[in-house]
Amino acid sequence: MVYVDLNPIRACLAKTPEESDHTSIQQRIQASRQSSTHLFPFVGNPRKQIPQGIAFTLKDYIELVDWTGRIIRSDKRGAIPEHLPPIHNRLNQDAENWLYVKQNFESRFKKFVGAAHKIKKMCESLEYQRCVGLRTCADYFT
Repeated sequence: MVYVDLNPIRACLAKTPEESDHTSIQQRIQASRQSSTHLFPFVGNPRKQIPQGIAFTLKDYIELVDWTGRIIRSDKRGAIPEHLPPIHNRLNQDAENWLYVKQNFESRFKKFVGAAHKIKKMCESLEYQRCVGLRTCADYFT
């Protein structure tokens, strides 16, 4: 998966995974902001009953792609530039917040997830009286 997700970077078509069009890494990053995806899910590292999915966390996979993409290879033209900050910083995601949100998603977010100002705008457009979860979104999303 990492090899395929890094193809646009290695071919100098993109500088970062989040800019790599038509890749699962870009789709997963976008889906993590919307809390929905049609891709095979990451299920972490289960110890007992193994659920259907990839035995890896999304956070770890995104970091693996970022680290691997920074390795300069003589047989490839492109790499993620070393001067760029780590991917979670580029996505404005604090690593601790990212982990907490992923582990507690269903219990903390009831209806909408995203930047608080966008949630507020959505609630207004839907003529909701209250914006459930607005404070939680403000705490965890920029």
